[in-house]
Parts: sequence; C-alpha cells; structure tokens
Amino acid sequence: MAKNVLGEDLEPCSMKPRTGFLRDGCCHASAEDRGMHTLCAVMTGEFLEFTRLVGNDLSTPRPEFDFPGLKPGDRWCLCLGRWLEALEAGKAPPVVLQATHTSVVEFVDADVLRGKQWQGG
Repeated sequence: MAKNVLGEDLEPCSMKPRTGFLRDGCCHASAEDRGMHTLCAVMTGEFLEFTRLVGNDLSTPRPEFDFPGLKPGDRWCLCLGRWLEALEAGKAPPVVLQATHTSVVEFVDADVLRGKQWQGG
C-alpha cells in the first residue's frame, strides 16, 4: 500500500471529480507521471485563477478528456511543480496530508506542508 506524507496508508483524494494520474482517485507516484501529480490539494478561487493565468486552466470543462472543470472546494491531485510555483507566488491551495503521496517530502519540507494543511472536514 502506498504511504502518505504522515507515514500512513495513502487515502483517496477525490472520486468526484475523479483525480490522480491514473484517474483512480489517489495521488499515486508513477514512473509514467512526469508531472508528479502526487499532492492532494483543495482548490481555491485564488489558485484556480493563478494556474489559469500561467497556462493551465483547471476551471474550464473539457468533455473530450472527461474533465468536468474544477471549482473552489474540489480536491485534485496537483502537479508538484505547479503547487511549488503557486507557493512561491503566495497562491498555493491547502494540502490534504492524508491523501498526499510520501514522495512529496523529497521536494517540500514537511513543516511547509503542515503549514499549508487543509483544516476542513
């Protein structure tokens, strides 16, 4: 079983919308996933606008890819590089630690992740 950044079993990030590189709901690490979609984040309006402005529109539905478009409150397995870019810009969305793959701590300090931890239910 894959582990999360807390050292526990990796929990699903979202089944609606279905996320993850493998579209299995989890932020698994995979050699085929060059974007490292391993960080589970809760979308915010601020982040969705930021990512649209830097070239990755996650809000607009793309039916041809079975992608409904994201809205604030949705959980999504983000590309680690995009989250780091948003963090640097002060626009990173909160992280669901239980659903974030353990490999993320190789690139992001655990204290930074805890500081951005999602506090919702």
